[in-house]
Amino acid sequence: MIDQIPALLAGDRRVLARMITYIENDGEEKEDLLRELHHHTGKGYVIGITGSPGAGKSSLTDRVITELRKEGHKVGVIAVDPTSPFSGGAILGDRIRMNEHYLDKGVFIRSMGTRGSLGGLSRATKEVIKVLDAFGCDFIIVETVGVGQSELEIMTAADTTVVVLTPGAGDSIQAIKAGIMEIADIFVVNKADLPGVDRVVTEIEVMLDLGGYKKGDQAWRPPVKKTVSTSGTGVDILVKEIKVHRQQMEKTGRLDLERQRRLRAEVSEIIEVRIKEMIRDQLGRSGQWDELLEGVISRTVDPYTAAHKILKEELWKRSEP
Repeated sequence: MIDQIPALLAGDRRVLARMITYIENDGEEKEDLLRELHHHTGKGYVIGITGSPGAGKSSLTDRVITELRKEGHKVGVIAVDPTSPFSGGAILGDRIRMNEHYLDKGVFIRSMGTRGSLGGLSRATKEVIKVLDAFGCDFIIVETVGVGQSELEIMTAADTTVVVLTPGAGDSIQAIKAGIMEIADIFVVNKADLPGVDRVVTEIEVMLDLGGYKKGDQAWRPPVKKTVSTSGTGVDILVKEIKVHRQQMEKTGRLDLERQRRLRAEVSEIIEVRIKEMIRDQLGRSGQWDELLEGVISRTVDPYTAAHKILKEELWKRSEP
């Protein structure tokens, strides 16, 4: 697969599709592939679109793609669908709604299952973002499965996070409960042709005021925009607002800082995964650890002492020449 990187960089869509599948299936050379691709990333701008089920995220994403394509941008889309409990694959509802873009060579859409990830974003999703970045996508849109405490993980992947709400569904209260106020860079009240839209806008503005977001400050205050995704009303304004946020992030240096923070977090995550794998492997092979765990169960050893001993001895062994 690594030998196909030049074809990917040259814009071969078939290679892109195969490479994404390879990463999803955790291929043997996946890490080597991602190592090589890392040098070709950092140019694509990632937009996260999240919101409660039925808010019209997929239809809105479809319209955003159209606006970006009008300007000639190359767009990659990752639609993070719930994983089917039967097949283990993604439920492809989002792709059906975006079918008009499938013949457009400037757009690449891929559905991915959450695969049990509590954050709504599987680890593979972040890796696929890198592949789309290396492929040359100017914008990479990640549409997530829904809003909740676990959806906060979109912050770890997106440069701009758009939270989609709808009138008449108690979304503003849900936003408070889920902590969505903290992750939204832009609020969108979709289905703005329905009654109650102005009330939702007002509630969000009040929550922003209570959250310390003052109008006129140099710091970014999440704007609240109204859209009707079925007709496309207001989507052009939303795209302009995304670009304004990007310009503000670049001007203040926050974009670079946030990307650096995410890269540091990625390294830490890889280290944590490796340590867990090392410990699991050792626990499976050594009876010594079984004895130690039995001591915890019988309460002759406390869990903290056991964990410290396991970590110390395992890491010491790994560090020996």
